[in-house]
Amino acid sequence: MASYCTQLCLQGRNLLRSKAVARTWQYNTQVRHCITRGSSKILNDCSINNGNHTTTQTRQRWKQQMFCYSDLATKHLATEALENKNVEETSTADVGAYESPLLPIRDAVSVPDMPLDLDAAAEVSALELISEEEAVSIRVPSDIPPASISLKDYVDKSETLSKLVQLGVDLWKLEQRPNVGSMLLKLDFNTDVAPRLLFLKDIGVDEARFGHIITQNPFVLTESLENLHSRVNFLKSQKFSPEIVASMVSRAPYILNFTVQRLDNRMGFYQQQLKLSASNTRHILARLPRLLCGSLEPVKENLKVCEMELGFKENEIQHIVITVPKVLIANKRKLTQIFDFVHNTMKVPHDLIAKFPQVLNCRFMRIRERHQFLEYLGKAQYNPDLPNYISLERLVIMPNDIFCTELALAKSADFSLFQKTL
Repeated sequence: MASYCTQLCLQGRNLLRSKAVARTWQYNTQVRHCITRGSSKILNDCSINNGNHTTTQTRQRWKQQMFCYSDLATKHLATEALENKNVEETSTADVGAYESPLLPIRDAVSVPDMPLDLDAAAEVSALELISEEEAVSIRVPSDIPPASISLKDYVDKSETLSKLVQLGVDLWKLEQRPNVGSMLLKLDFNTDVAPRLLFLKDIGVDEARFGHIITQNPFVLTESLENLHSRVNFLKSQKFSPEIVASMVSRAPYILNFTVQRLDNRMGFYQQQLKLSASNTRHILARLPRLLCGSLEPVKENLKVCEMELGFKENEIQHIVITVPKVLIANKRKLTQIFDFVHNTMKVPHDLIAKFPQVLNCRFMRIRERHQFLEYLGKAQYNPDLPNYISLERLVIMPNDIFCTELALAKSADFSLFQKTL
């Protein structure tokens, strides 16, 4: 009979425990549902009222809601645990000293852990709508620095830049030109740079000149290979030898950026303006290929200066240009200054200046110092019909020591002392 009563008490106790557990989990489910609904409502409010409330204010409201729900859940669980404890004590008193193999109700019911780190719990979901300002502020990690005023910060991260440095390209010069740095960063060495380097090598350009060519004309790396080949083939069709073409490209890299029609127009301009033969035109352009890709305005102006201000005849201008093509692009002020000193001070006529036009390409101070030293010694004689004649070519070309010993018949030390008196 006592055993039967004990079993009835145990069954009643287990029934009470089952009801308590059911109530507890039911309430926990309701709390979780409330939290989920609260979170969803906050996210919806954030997306709807994005223009009226900032994301920071929304997160603060979310945290406050979670504090509230967490506090309610804690209070309910504490109340349930107290009731379960009372039920357990009552059942224990009815059955006497019987030891239950079951665990206490507070251990049997697992309470879901609430997040302790509220900042981590309030992290923005991947589905949450954010403002445009926040989207702009998001930073994506990258091996390449996002912004810099110098290309040297990108050399270690960019294969193209590192290879260009090895070729001898002066990046510090290129970064001073607008948009060139960003253009180089977008190039791939294997698909963009290497084929152009092979093209330069195929036409005969020395590999040691690659760095100079790209430094002077980085846009050659963006030209199509078809256009590059067509321009080189045009120069060869104009009877420029392959060696001369390679030399012209090395000294004036922008030739490769000019269309065939433009190159043809430039060659026709010099031939018509100077009234030269095709052979002499090629000779001028081969010696100074910058004439093909430079501005034509200085050339036109210098031709007018030589004809109207300096008084040279057409055939004299032709001889001057063929001998010293740099006269076409020389500084106008320097050109007139040298001519005025040689013609009016040294009394050299036009025909002699045209015969030795190297004097027009010399430094003005060099001509003045040597002439005054010869005049001081009484040897400034530039008339070929008189004895002790000194040609203009020897006057400007010879180094100082040879000038002193052969022309001035003096010591180099005497010339140095004379220069200090000027």
